[in-house]
Amino acid sequence: MPKNPNKIIIYTDGGSRGNPGPSAIGAVINDKTYSAFIGVGTNNEAEYQAVIFALKKAKALYGKKVVENNEVEVRSDSELLIKQLNGEYKVLDEKIQSLFLRVWNLKIDFGKVKFVAIPREKNQAADKLVNEALDGSSRTQTLF
Repeated sequence: MPKNPNKIIIYTDGGSRGNPGPSAIGAVINDKTYSAFIGVGTNNEAEYQAVIFALKKAKALYGKKVVENNEVEVRSDSELLIKQLNGEYKVLDEKIQSLFLRVWNLKIDFGKVKFVAIPREKNQAADKLVNEALDGSSRTQTLF
């Protein structure tokens, strides 16, 4: 079990080839890496799926008490995702609305969750995980 951090830093990325097309997610949670092929979807759906995966994984890794009492910072290079999760953009797409609600409901178990936009070059590890999962060159992991 990971030690109790003061802040849980999560980098997420999602992508699809074809948009819609084969999709995958990647997440780096305090230097632990995870990736998974998630089927067919759009880039935006994959970005949301990556955040959902990462929040569930963080809770599983650290436990409810730790995530309730520590700040979680989710970093992504998806401007749309971050602006929607921060309430700056409306969520108009029906599929994205459903994913947005899943993220919002997951946030309830966390003390404080911040969603931060970062430049693409600062998200290379998560991006690499997505591409490896899409290429089939890495072993994908499930949540539990």
